[in-house]
Amino acid sequence: MAKSRELILLIESDPDISDVIARQALQPLGYRVKVVADANKAIKAAMSLSPDLVIADLNSSGLSGKDLLVAFGAQNFDFPVIVLAAKEQEREVMQTLRLGAADYLLWPARETEVVTVVEYGLRLTRGAQNRRVLDSRLKETDQELAHKTRELKTILAIGKAVVSISDQRVLFDRIVAGAMHVVSADMGWLLLEDEKKKKSFLLTAQRNLPASWAKKLNKPLDDGVSSLVALSGETLTINGKPLKRFKLSALGKSVAVVPIKARDEVIGLLIVVRKKDTPITPNEEALLEAVSDYASISLVNARLFRALQQSANVSHSGQKRQNALLEALRGSLYEELRTAIFSIGLISDEKLGSLNKGQRQALETAQAALERLQKVAKKTIPTKK
Repeated sequence: MAKSRELILLIESDPDISDVIARQALQPLGYRVKVVADANKAIKAAMSLSPDLVIADLNSSGLSGKDLLVAFGAQNFDFPVIVLAAKEQEREVMQTLRLGAADYLLWPARETEVVTVVEYGLRLTRGAQNRRVLDSRLKETDQELAHKTRELKTILAIGKAVVSISDQRVLFDRIVAGAMHVVSADMGWLLLEDEKKKKSFLLTAQRNLPASWAKKLNKPLDDGVSSLVALSGETLTINGKPLKRFKLSALGKSVAVVPIKARDEVIGLLIVVRKKDTPITPNEEALLEAVSDYASISLVNARLFRALQQSANVSHSGQKRQNALLEALRGSLYEELRTAIFSIGLISDEKLGSLNKGQRQALETAQAALERLQKVAKKTIPTKK
């Protein structure tokens, strides 16, 4: 049984022939048949009805069958045309085949012959329709593949930027631009946690924000939605009517806010906005989260670098204090030893009175020990450079 959508346009001025073809042969099989008696009206009928198949009598009133085929070709109609002709018109039939007719039917013909020729013509129509569908799907697949390729290139470019760009202001601008690109957003910005004031987020980078918002660069920015995401730690996409109660609705009709995390702590927020009411898809949400992961890596690396630098500064400062302390200790110890050696020298030289043999030996031993201690102190305690 033919599908109800298949419509056949019959151009035939003879009612008897029309009755055989339409009522007796085709309609019982489920085909819809529209009969037009005048070939001059056939073009308008074809334009308004978009038939799946046309049967045109070479001898119909108005335009000849050949002229009708030329007219159809000029209008770029893609339905097959079956030519109906008398058996003695085989030469004219051959000419119409050269002009693009799909098949022919010599009259008189049996109902089965009509059905056979029509079904052959409709197979051509179905094949052409299938090809158009496949071509359309192929184009869609190609476009989707090209889009995926652009997305991948953008993500890779952001990854390269994270490891190659040392200026974080430039890097953050690249991150915002990349996030906007992968979801075709109209504007975007990056908020980073104020290290001096927790739970406060500063506008760090932006693309296409209105001047009244952009002037808040390096200052706190409350867009009405980001604070909620900072608390939940979960990506939020919102569009249409639910967005209208937030300040962000003044910028667009579709928004995505993605948290930037370090050890489950929200340290930043990535926001993109579309002016059109087009929701962010799950795939686009995943891409934005990939961009936020790169931003997280950059921020964590920067924090580690600052911590190492501070540690190195503290270590250097501690070393300087230790050296100063040791220098003071060396000076004090050296001076005390020198004083003790001088005093013992006065006694051993008997300038403070005569000594017996035992006293002299004891003093000489003590003096020698102090001199050795003075040399050790001079070698082991570093002097100030």
